[in-house]
Amino acid sequence: MTDTAWKLTAAEGELQILTGVGGPAAKMGHRLTIAMASWHADVQWQGTQPVAADLVVEVDSLQVIKGEGGVTPLSGPEKAVVRSNALKALNAKKYPQVTFRSEDISKTSAGYRLDGTVEIHGTSRRQTVDLAVEDVGGAWVMSASVPVAQTQFGVKPYSLFVGSLKVADEVTLKFTARHPA
Repeated sequence: MTDTAWKLTAAEGELQILTGVGGPAAKMGHRLTIAMASWHADVQWQGTQPVAADLVVEVDSLQVIKGEGGVTPLSGPEKAVVRSNALKALNAKKYPQVTFRSEDISKTSAGYRLDGTVEIHGTSRRQTVDLAVEDVGGAWVMSASVPVAQTQFGVKPYSLFVGSLKVADEVTLKFTARHPA
């Protein structure tokens, strides 16, 4: 492989946020699956080694896919309210993008370790992402699961009933993508 660049988008994979619920009334809440419908990742290669990877996510592309648990199923109008509340918590108008920029990429037994900086809600923090890579014959399938504490980025998790029911501080970002080998 010569020096090359890959561009991955939502057409090649998905980026999801999985939430939990907390507080004394947690059984009333829904564990949410949220999809980010507009994102792109750029990967720079030198020979057979990736040397840089950048991810840009458009916050306004947030879509509520489903809610598990809760007293009643999550309805369409409730999904719209959840989306609105999430965009407010993330202050999407002021901070329209979430970014990750690698500063070092190293090979691991399962794929690659990306060390870099993530910026959410205007706050930057160091982040390590372990990216699993599987050769499925003609294509690479990449996946990662990364826990993120919202409050570390100045995001106040949504709550109801004076905090009796709230979105858990830690959410999990799940990434999967497929690229021809």
